[in-house]
Amino acid sequence: MRPARLDPLFASLTSLKGVGGKLEGLYKRLLDTEGPPRVVDLLFHLPSGVIDRRARPTLAEAVPGAIVTVEVLIERHRPSPPGKSRAPYRVQVSDETGDLTLVWFNAHRSRIEQMCPVGETRIVSGRIELFDGMRQMVHPDRVMTPEQAATMPLIEPVYPLTEGLASGFVRRAAEAALQRLPKLPEWLDARLLDRENWPDFAAALNRVHAPAEPEDFAPEGPAWSRLAYDELLANQLALGLVRANLKRPAGRRNVGDGSLRGMIEAALPFALTGSQMRALAEIAADMSAETRMLRLLQGDVGSGKTVVALMAMAAAAEAGRQSALMAPTELLARQHAKTLKTLAGPSGLEVAILTGREKGREREQILGRLASGDTAIVVGTHALFQEHVIFRDLGLAVIDEQHRFGVHQRLALAAKGEAVDLLVMTATPIPRTLVLTYFGDMESSQLTEKPAGRKPIDTRIVAMDRLGDVIDGIGRALEAGRQVYWVCPLVAENDDPTVESPELAAAEERFELLRQRFGEAVDLVHGQMKGPDKDAAMLRFQRGDTRVLVATTVIEVGVDVPEASIMVIDHAEHFGLAQLHQLRGRIGRGETASTCLLLYKGPLGETARRRLDIMRETEDGFRIAEEDLKLRGEGDLLGTKQSGMPGFRLARLEHHAHLLETARSDARLVIETDPKLAGPRGEALRDLLYLFGRDEAIRLVKAG
Repeated sequence: MRPARLDPLFASLTSLKGVGGKLEGLYKRLLDTEGPPRVVDLLFHLPSGVIDRRARPTLAEAVPGAIVTVEVLIERHRPSPPGKSRAPYRVQVSDETGDLTLVWFNAHRSRIEQMCPVGETRIVSGRIELFDGMRQMVHPDRVMTPEQAATMPLIEPVYPLTEGLASGFVRRAAEAALQRLPKLPEWLDARLLDRENWPDFAAALNRVHAPAEPEDFAPEGPAWSRLAYDELLANQLALGLVRANLKRPAGRRNVGDGSLRGMIEAALPFALTGSQMRALAEIAADMSAETRMLRLLQGDVGSGKTVVALMAMAAAAEAGRQSALMAPTELLARQHAKTLKTLAGPSGLEVAILTGREKGREREQILGRLASGDTAIVVGTHALFQEHVIFRDLGLAVIDEQHRFGVHQRLALAAKGEAVDLLVMTATPIPRTLVLTYFGDMESSQLTEKPAGRKPIDTRIVAMDRLGDVIDGIGRALEAGRQVYWVCPLVAENDDPTVESPELAAAEERFELLRQRFGEAVDLVHGQMKGPDKDAAMLRFQRGDTRVLVATTVIEVGVDVPEASIMVIDHAEHFGLAQLHQLRGRIGRGETASTCLLLYKGPLGETARRRLDIMRETEDGFRIAEEDLKLRGEGDLLGTKQSGMPGFRLARLEHHAHLLETARSDARLVIETDPKLAGPRGEALRDLLYLFGRDEAIRLVKAG
């Protein structure tokens, strides 16, 4: 049960004065909450900047373009002429040193007359501009009596907004939310607080939302750093508790005599790379230990993760146990199953597939063979989580493309058996800071070499006005027997299949253009096609029946066509670096030298230009990931916020990454000394976990 002292923070946002039911939907959109927005959600919505209203010059001293606060005399009103409602409403004001015109568009006359009575003094705050050589202030931020001005905050926070919510609303709601902050026990170590000179939690929130000086708001300042550390600590503590719970000694060794692995390796058409051998040794050591394996296998596209996963599954089979490989999409699950069946053939291991598409008698047979233990390896999607899927003895769960699966899903699959080892594979190379952040509960292995025979890819940046030349070049490549991917951008996920999305229209338009030139050789695949239609289009391309495949980003992950040696990425400036890198990895898999053309529509922004340049400079996924982190922060790097990734609300890795190691050590010490969070600091840390939505970790403490 959540402690009662936290109740004021978990109350609905509509319980605050000025936040009526009508605004709840707008706040839900602004704060990106799953359920109705709460007081704590608004407190964690930090300002994006501040306005400094301390400058109090005379009108003669006021610098055009600056925000100033001036004391003026109201001289006369010049309303919009009758019948010309679009003309502005002007009010002439002055001080001893000069004149100023206050300007409003679409103004309510009675309101302005009430706000600016002729002959009275007012304090006006806003941005001064020059128009035809005259000073003016369009839509002043504040017009106040001297008494009102005495209570005005001189440093005013500016919040990220959504359409329909004015900054004043959010600012006043945040002020009301700060009044709800209860007195909470301190969960940070006293020595750390002293060393860093950090305020307590409530004082830190007050200082960032209501700064007395612009420095109070700085992300690297004491107040914001304290809040960022709280969030990083909650994250590391939750991951550590998951790890401690999963790693409890289980007394089951999941590795056999090596006979099946030997058969598989002997039949491979290539030699394993050094980093594959190293990863396999680390995995075998984990699987033979008394505790459960929790390992992240990072490898660039084409570095041979699937073979490593198969060897791990063969090790479990040698010990008489079963394995499950879970992929994020049906397309990828089917491809994995096909690859594994081919590679596992010589060992006699039975590989089955289970997705939403297997129905009726076929499904019953698959489930029966899993329950009896006849099937050693099953590949599937989320369908593997369902309650009626029962294993005789699940020993290893392999999860592909981890960033689509949250911690709770890791736990759900691991709960399908006794002492299930967990191997997570990702083709998104992840910078070290993010490995700690998102996979702090895991050991990490990296596949750093490309398999022998992989040729470098020639990457070129081409302006859209050379589209005709590109199509001519494709024609020559087709004559030489080559195959081509043509990828169109996915600008926004569209959940409604009845609405044609602009990116789909773009893909279809490109498809029509290429069809006119190359006829039946061109095919189309996109995310809104039915599964069987998509697979059929992919199969035609894989078999070489079609030579050009126009696609949205559904081909980003895992589809393998060795004969495809040209990749055209249309409007490449719309893609993130990691995505461009993933797409490029679809080619360069066969004998032919491969080319990737990044088509862009100018003019390019600085970040887009840098992204394309990095793609041209390197194929090293780990370098690309580090550059990606520099270019756009951590927010987007591993997919959308909604996909189970703990997207941070307060911590900014560009400012606070140095705090991660401290948070990790701190969390580790807590779990070693007080694993049940039962001591005074442990009790306070439970508050921290609740505040940052890491409740599942508290349930683990109770369950353990």
